[in-house]
Amino acid sequence: MAVDAAAESTLWADCLLTEGERDRSAVFSPLGEARYALGLETIYEGFLVHYGRPRLFAPTDDDTALLLGDYLYAHGVARISALHEVAAVADLAELISLCSQLRAEKSDDDGALWAATAALLGRGALEDARTDLRLHSDSLPLDAAARSAAGDEAVDAALAAHAARRA
Repeated sequence: MAVDAAAESTLWADCLLTEGERDRSAVFSPLGEARYALGLETIYEGFLVHYGRPRLFAPTDDDTALLLGDYLYAHGVARISALHEVAAVADLAELISLCSQLRAEKSDDDGALWAATAALLGRGALEDARTDLRLHSDSLPLDAAARSAAGDEAVDAALAAHAARRA
């Protein structure tokens, strides 16, 4: 992800953390299918650029952060789209939209949304749980779905890593 971004633009290359500062640990992709890992982590890095502490990048200003985050969102979705998985792309669109809604509402209760999306990406199993979050601010159904699909230990590890990246 970092190499591709740097090759595409000197602006993104200038935002890269030094080799020693980069954190290459996957946060949510271990919960789901390996074929989605790079795309999902690219989108997550975009989310962190917008709302948290990125693992690979350190934009110097808000405008660059906005552009870089959107670039990473787009590249992550493109990576998943290349797999011809329409349902997975739809899940990612919902993820990005709901994360933005939560932040607009001054909520950072998005961990269960990330975990459930990663664990059940493309399976068409999240609509009711996302509706509970969207309309009632209830993330418990998403948490239960993630834990059922990926297990308590894996979800706990992902949520802990996510909490450490909050701004």
